[in-house]
Amino acid sequence: MLKPYIRGIWTLLLTTSCYYSATAQSLVPQDPTPAATREQATVGTKKKAEKTIHLLAIGNSFSQDAIENYLHELAKNTGKKIVIANLYIPGAPLSLHLKNIQTDSAVYKYTKILENGKQEITPKISLSVALKDEQWDYISFQQASSLSGIYGTYEESLPALYDSVASKLGGTASQFILHQTWAYQQNSTHAGFSKYDRQQAKMYAAISETSQKVYAWNKFQKFVPAGTAIQNARTSYIGDAYTRDGYHLNLDYGRFTAACAWYEVLFQENVLENSYFPKNVSFREAEIAKEAAHKAVLQPYTVSKVH
Repeated sequence: MLKPYIRGIWTLLLTTSCYYSATAQSLVPQDPTPAATREQATVGTKKKAEKTIHLLAIGNSFSQDAIENYLHELAKNTGKKIVIANLYIPGAPLSLHLKNIQTDSAVYKYTKILENGKQEITPKISLSVALKDEQWDYISFQQASSLSGIYGTYEESLPALYDSVASKLGGTASQFILHQTWAYQQNSTHAGFSKYDRQQAKMYAAISETSQKVYAWNKFQKFVPAGTAIQNARTSYIGDAYTRDGYHLNLDYGRFTAACAWYEVLFQENVLENSYFPKNVSFREAEIAKEAAHKAVLQPYTVSKVH
């Protein structure tokens, strides 16, 4: 007599258990994205993270100082991929770059640092050929060092140069960078120093004011305050010893300071958190370089004390 009764209770328990199990499962938040779409999104994110940055500088020896040394190593240390190229003519002002692009003159030394760190040099190349060599993510512009604090020299040539470069790119989505260069060492014998009454503070102030005005044109997507980074570093115990000849950067901690500013601007990451520093730079010198660069990015037009 009890068997049918027990069997009925057992059936009821199983039914109830299945109901609550199904109900509980339905209450768990579900991802509405189809599995195939989720997989594509994951792959897309991975590809984006692995993107190689391509940087071209239209410059001179000051861009050589700033990006040809240590920038690639800083990027590599944090898993970033970068191709760096520099169009070099010693002391080239914006007016000369404009003339060269208008005449399509093959007069540049073209140094290219590949993704693997290998360096390639082409002794004679034109601006137009270099612009088509890669699909550049960033193209930087800078004035010759002695003219960097004279606003009128930018007005005369930079808008036309900017437009000519944009035209040669043919709609390629490149971002333009304004590279702020640095003031000369106080005892520099450079002839152009006389434009600033041979006063480092006056030269830096002029460069800072001028670069701020030019960046306000809203023609540039990024601004690299290498000049402020160097001026910040000069407040450290190292003092006014950041050049090798009065104007070109010291080959080790001088160049490293400029590279740190470039790294932080390009990758939008705090360079203080990057553990890399060159073998020829002491740990303390590297700390100063990174702090100087980081503070320059935060306050690009004023000097910040470095400890």
